Amino acid sequence: MEPWVIGIDLGATKVALGLIDPENRIVARRRFAMAEAPSAGAVVDRIAAAVAELSAGLPAGQALAGVALCSPGPLDHQAGVILDPPNVPTLHNVPLARLLEERLALPVRLEHDAKASALGEYHYGAGRGARSMVYIVVGTGVGAAIIVDGQLLRGEHNSAGEIGHITIDMHGELCSCGSTGCVETQLAGPGLARGYRQALQQAADLPPGAPHPDEVTGEVVTQRAAAGDPLALAVMARAGEALGTAVATAAMILNIDLYVIGSSVAKAGDLLLEPARQAVWRHAHRSVASTVRIVPSALADDGPILGCGWIIRQALRSQAASA
Repeated sequence: MEPWVIGIDLGATKVALGLIDPENRIVARRRFAMAEAPSAGAVVDRIAAAVAELSAGLPAGQALAGVALCSPGPLDHQAGVILDPPNVPTLHNVPLARLLEERLALPVRLEHDAKASALGEYHYGAGRGARSMVYIVVGTGVGAAIIVDGQLLRGEHNSAGEIGHITIDMHGELCSCGSTGCVETQLAGPGLARGYRQALQQAADLPPGAPHPDEVTGEVVTQRAAAGDPLALAVMARAGEALGTAVATAAMILNIDLYVIGSSVAKAGDLLLEPARQAVWRHAHRSVASTVRIVPSALADDGPILGCGWIIRQALRSQAASA
């Protein structure tokens, strides 16, 4: 029987916790805003309080076995240290796993959020039954986690998966990474918003109900495309082309068939994924393109929590085997 564990998804704006039962179901949840925890100590306090609340709901005779959390990178998963993620400044160079272990008196593990999400999808979601898989995060940025034969591919310096910074236009727009024409400039939320604002400026006739440029976000572009706005549809098609080009490149290099797309922009569904599927045929050998599958996440926001649950259970097994 699997032990009871807690998975924690720590983001730039919120922390979400889930109590996971032996059948890999999230049976209770807690959530708080990062704004409510303005320091590393406050984050530890709030997490500890939420863990205590969730533990109080365990069935009689059951105990919590461990906790894992995931965070934006960069981080050191082996040392359990969050390094310097740009959107989580209060936790720079914080040994969060150790601090929580000391506070909770439980085993704690830390992992990158994309990798935790990938493990969740691989074991419990869209990747179940697959041998290998690439999980692509499409939100404010674009990244990926690669699973080969059931194992995360980390690379020599734990930075494998920067699919958002594949160059698809050598003379394209400047990217936040300092390069030009990256996938991220066309596919991420800010890129969608920028593309739609440019389309509004160049349009001879504005579509009905067009928002003011200052109100445009990636979410707004997705909503406008779903409502049939031709400018937004064109922007989404361009983003899908970028995604498909990135998938085709990855498929040619890795020879992996399954690409699971998650996070906020990916909620656009086939408005984004269908142009991507079509683009794969244009940018990969037919023998490669014919086996590629691009599918949406099956777990949505539960992916990182369930992935964290899998991570801590593996750590507990390793500890028991070496005892």
